[in-house]
Amino acid sequence: MNTLTGTPLAPLLARLFKEASQATSPAMAAYSREEQARLITSKTEYVDFYGSMKDLWLAVSPQTGTLLYMLARGTGARVIVEFGMSFGVSTLYLAAALRDNGGGLLITTEFEPSKVMRAKANLAEGGLVDLVEIREGDALETLSADLPETIDLLLLDGAKALYPDILSLVESRLRPGALVVADNADFSPDYLERVRSPAGGYMSTPFGDDVELSMRLG
Repeated sequence: MNTLTGTPLAPLLARLFKEASQATSPAMAAYSREEQARLITSKTEYVDFYGSMKDLWLAVSPQTGTLLYMLARGTGARVIVEFGMSFGVSTLYLAAALRDNGGGLLITTEFEPSKVMRAKANLAEGGLVDLVEIREGDALETLSADLPETIDLLLLDGAKALYPDILSLVESRLRPGALVVADNADFSPDYLERVRSPAGGYMSTPFGDDVELSMRLG
């Protein structure tokens, strides 16, 4: 069984990636490259910065999406947490894996209301909305309580400066062997130092051009 390559999900993802490639953000264009680099790593200005990019999809690549599906399927994941839903592209890949694993729960987070509305519509169109709990607001608050006892996979794909903080919120619930996937982790050197440290409790390696793949050792 492969929900990912069937209808309605495969044509939906193809359409969404096309839309993502054509999206523009006038507000984002106003930032210089230096200012963008500074804001991406800021722990105090991320709400305004990412709010200015509400028209951009900030989606994972098709290759990273497929990797997420394979990791979740291969580990038999039943409980997944996602930091940074945006328009829900990565959410679709993860929820498809849960469906094909026989069911489960995906808790995802997003603070931009317009993106939440669109993501819900995408999940409904993909026939996967029943597997997803969307927590709207700042993930530092929405993931600070009411987490499942055991989490099989964590995706970090929100404000890069918050990767260490989000990991700290979720870490005690990660089962031994749980996977942590961090997209664009190069923008979070503190996070990389933590998961790559021999004393950090993880085995970690860069994967592809923009992903850090880590495994919780227990």
